[in-house]
Amino acid sequence: MRIALGIEYDGTAYHGWQFQEHCISIQACVDAAISRVANHPVRSTCAGRTDAGVHALQQVVHFDTEAKRTEYAWIMGINSALPDDIRIIWAVSVPASFHARNSAIARSYRYCILNRRVKPALDRHRLCWFYKPLDETLMQSGTQYLIGEHDFTSFRSAGCQSNSPFRRIYTIDVSRKDDCIWVSIIGNAFLHHMVRNIIGVLLEVGSGQHEPQWVDQVLKARDRKAAGITASSSGLYFSGVYYPNEFGIKKNREFNALPDSVKRVEIS
Repeated sequence: MRIALGIEYDGTAYHGWQFQEHCISIQACVDAAISRVANHPVRSTCAGRTDAGVHALQQVVHFDTEAKRTEYAWIMGINSALPDDIRIIWAVSVPASFHARNSAIARSYRYCILNRRVKPALDRHRLCWFYKPLDETLMQSGTQYLIGEHDFTSFRSAGCQSNSPFRRIYTIDVSRKDDCIWVSIIGNAFLHHMVRNIIGVLLEVGSGQHEPQWVDQVLKARDRKAAGITASSSGLYFSGVYYPNEFGIKKNREFNALPDSVKRVEIS
């Protein structure tokens, strides 16, 4: 039996999702909790590995088991064995053909920027503080150059292990509510540090250091040195994964913005 889980977590205390020998990871906690309920060792597979300090609104994982449990029993049993900053929010039985990473059509991230002169006392580990005034309209204008399939070499980390720098961005939306600016990005997949490097470039545009057209120059340079800073991990949230309907995975409302051509994609 293959089970898929939806997970939310605060990544502040962890060295990222992936299991590491000498560091505490989210995967280590999740796999230990699943193994306890399944009564056998389990190694899960996730939709997208998150870095140290990055959070998730809905990470998706799958694992295989011979244990027979109800979906409710998986949720309650695993949560009882997890720390308070990690929670299973749903569980569903899926076909053996489902793969949390390979079956995904699109992934979404959200980034939260607190834009005011004073550092935050609350939620300081779950947002990025930027004291210079930001123009979210300019930031949105800069995003137009990133839509579509491109070589994102300028936005990948030096340690990125992907074989190809090409990724497709479907939508980017920049919105403000009071002092908070949210950037929502949906793409087919993302390179290491790609979202945080995009945010770093948009911060320079929004603060008036560069015109929106500079984003296009950075993209075409295909050189990480041409871009800006890597924004803080604390403001980044892995917010959801889009799968073909056949798998029965609940979709976030933000995926309504996806083009119909993407929604119709089926995984063979």
